[in-house]
Amino acid sequence: METHADLTDKEFETQFKNCALSPDQFNHEAHLRLAWIHIRQYGTGQAIENICNQLNNFTRHAGAADKYNVTLTIASIKAVAHFIKKTDTANFNDFIMQVPRLKYDFKELMACHYSQDIYNADIARKEFIEPDLLPFE
Repeated sequence: METHADLTDKEFETQFKNCALSPDQFNHEAHLRLAWIHIRQYGTGQAIENICNQLNNFTRHAGAADKYNVTLTIASIKAVAHFIKKTDTANFNDFIMQVPRLKYDFKELMACHYSQDIYNADIARKEFIEPDLLPFE
């Protein structure tokens, strides 16, 4: 079975945008990769707009609209943007190897920014909640 890692950045971005990517391929690492691609190509502000719109469409298309979480989406993009500034990599695999915390300790990373449970709060699913512990840069 093909995974997101088997696709070029452009193929991955296009398949996701067109809801042609299998939902099984869109795991946590794929979320991070999508953010990495969009931030590098469009800048953080546009990446937030693009990904929020596309992820909302993707989850609805996959019959999983209840999984979409605005706060988690934006916080993830901002975290990836923070670490992009601290690395100098030309591809996602090198990036994630330099910043494994994004992949393996993501919940702990979010706990540095939020005292509340942004994963399950209904309000977090509908609108962005600013961090109450540590702002994103």
